[in-house]
Amino acid sequence: MAEANPVIKIAAMSGLLGEPLLNTGLIRYAIQASKESVTGIEIEHIDISSLPVLNTDLIKNGHYPPVVEVFRQQILKSDCFLFASPEYYSISGPLQNAFEWAYRVPNCWEDKAAAMLCVEGLSGGEKSQYSLRGMGLLLDLDFIDDEFFLNVNQSPAKFDNGGNLIDDDAKKRLKGVLVALRDFALHMKN
Repeated sequence: MAEANPVIKIAAMSGLLGEPLLNTGLIRYAIQASKESVTGIEIEHIDISSLPVLNTDLIKNGHYPPVVEVFRQQILKSDCFLFASPEYYSISGPLQNAFEWAYRVPNCWEDKAAAMLCVEGLSGGEKSQYSLRGMGLLLDLDFIDDEFFLNVNQSPAKFDNGGNLIDDDAKKRLKGVLVALRDFALHMKN
């Protein structure tokens, strides 16, 4: 009998803080899809809003602040990552801060798969994704080739008033990203 594939644990993070945000809406839909139609994955939304701004003075005798240590452990136990980032010219401050805390020795991101989702703006997030790919080289993250850009200025409506994804085409494309991330993470584990 063939051995079943393990469940891939995905840590999802939004590059913007607060609610209701469209980037977080993508993560909410990804979690829903993981429960309803995309098998073999389990997604945990990691809230990065409580992380302090990186300050090495907060590291005492090699110990991180408790909230940072919890975050680092969440990253370590994950098989791969899903980043939902807004349209910026670079990486959003909260996401950059999260990258920095988990990159401190030992690097928690190392040799893991990642995918990006970008929404907002006229270009739908391309600039942010290119910056994230560059950061991935430094962090030793391997991003999947599939890209997910969502331009909210194009019809039909992409989100409802609560920030929930409602566009069927976008839902289908997001599921495709989740499948590609799952498959790449499985490949990297083997």
